Amino acid sequence: MPDKSKLLLVDDEDTLRLLIRSELEDRGFDVEEAENGEIALQKLHDNTYNLVILDIRMPGIDGMEVLKKIREDNLADKVIMLTGVDELKIARDSLHLGANDFLTKPYEIKTLLACIARVLNE
Repeated sequence: MPDKSKLLLVDDEDTLRLLIRSELEDRGFDVEEAENGEIALQKLHDNTYNLVILDIRMPGIDGMEVLKKIREDNLADKVIMLTGVDELKIARDSLHLGANDFLTKPYEIKTLLACIARVLNE
């Protein structure tokens, strides 16, 4: 896994977002956060990230809309989608829109790390 890869973590659940950020920073990643889709899009326009970890279900602009915008405006190459809903249709839709991978909450940190490593090395 590359050291100092810059990640954008987008999730409206504060506690989960802070926990994941801490775990990823402990493993050498440079992590920025966004608590909603609007802030995420602003950060994506202003910065470059190796990977975006994006929650699907958020108030306002949801993750699927952010993913569409990422792909339309070429804002990031790699995106992992997260959701608390175990729905095959959402997984298919996000992959069809250009997500590199998909995880269903809850997940273990080792599963997320394996997913990140796989996507960064694609």
